[in-house]
Amino acid sequence: MRSRHVVNVLLPAGTAVLFLVIWQVGVRYLSVPSYLIPTPSSVIVTLWQSLAGGNLWGDIGATVSAIALGYVVGCALAFVCAAAVSEFPLLDRAFYPLIVAFQSVPKVALAPVIVVWFGFDLASKVVLIALICFFPCFVNTVIGLKACPPDLIDLYRVFGARRGQIFWSIKLPSATTSIFAGLEISVVLALLGAVVAEFVSSRRGLGHVIQAASADFNVALMFASIVILSVIGVASSQLIGAIRRRVAFWEAVSTNTRSVTP
Repeated sequence: MRSRHVVNVLLPAGTAVLFLVIWQVGVRYLSVPSYLIPTPSSVIVTLWQSLAGGNLWGDIGATVSAIALGYVVGCALAFVCAAAVSEFPLLDRAFYPLIVAFQSVPKVALAPVIVVWFGFDLASKVVLIALICFFPCFVNTVIGLKACPPDLIDLYRVFGARRGQIFWSIKLPSATTSIFAGLEISVVLALLGAVVAEFVSSRRGLGHVIQAASADFNVALMFASIVILSVIGVASSQLIGAIRRRVAFWEAVSTNTRSVTP
C-alpha cells in the first residue's frame, strides 16, 4: 500500500519535471522569443521576485477572498434551494425548470450587467462566483436527496418520525456523496468565475494582473500568475476532498474493504 502511494506521487511529479525540461530545452533550442513563450526558469524567477517583493500578495488575497465568499454563498444557497425542491413537489415543478433555464445563460454574458448592479469591488466578483457555483451543487444535492431509499423513509414514518427528522437522519447522510461531488465541481468553477470577474471589472486580483501583464507583453508574469491560480485550485480541491473524507468516512472504509478483498 505504501509503495503504491509513493508511485502515485512520484509518477506525476516525474512527468511534470520531464515536461518542464522539454519546455526549457525546446524554447532555448528553437530560439522562441520570450514575449511569446518564456522559459520555465524565467517564470520561476519572476514568481519568486513577485512573491518575495510582496507585489502579488495583495492580488492573491483579493482572489482568494472572492473565491471563498462566492463559493460559500453559492453553495449555501444551492443547498437551501435543493432541500426545498426535494421536500416539496410543488416547488420542484414550479422552480426547477426555471433554474435549469437560467443555467443555460452564459454567466460571462451576465458579467457586465453584474458590474453595473454591484460595482467594481468585491461584491460583483462574489455574485458572479456564486452564480457559477450554484448550479452544480444544486443539481447534485437534489439528485442525492431524491435518491434516498423510499423503504427506509416509510419505515421511519411508521415509527412516527417527522419530516425534519427524516431529512437530517436519512436523506442528508445518503446524499452526502452526491453533495460533495457538487462541491468539488463548484470549487473548480469558483476559480474560473473569479478570473473572469477580475478580467471584466476588478482593479485587483490575479485575473487583473494577467490582463495588465498582457498589455505589457510580460508573459513571464502571466505564467507566474497562472501557476499561483493552479496552486489555489489544487489546494481548494484537496481541502474539499479532506473534508469529504472526514464527513463521509464510510466511503474510505468501503474502499479499503474492497482493496483488501481477495
